[in-house]
Amino acid sequence: MGWFSRRSRDAGATPTKLDREATREDLAALEAFVTSRQGVEFYLEPETTATDTTVMAIAHDGEWIRRRTGTPRAAGDIARKHAVPLYEAARTGYPERMRVWNRAHPERHAR
Repeated sequence: MGWFSRRSRDAGATPTKLDREATREDLAALEAFVTSRQGVEFYLEPETTATDTTVMAIAHDGEWIRRRTGTPRAAGDIARKHAVPLYEAARTGYPERMRVWNRAHPERHAR
């Protein structure tokens, strides 16, 4: 039975079609969002089998973007650089203002 073999899961694994690394454009988009909005907070989302580590940046009015950062450390670096609070989404959840914004902007959710 090969269910519990000692071979690493990564050995020979093929990434999914959705998988890609964080790019400079991803990090630049987060920085642009932070500098163009007020009251931005970062919510760190862990790496999954489909995506790299991501950050959801949420402004004071609930507008948000999600971008890959590659590592939690990269997310922390951007947060420190711009004095933005960084929360672990799995621990804190997302703020209600984001859900309110989503309801007010259904066209954005259709993407």
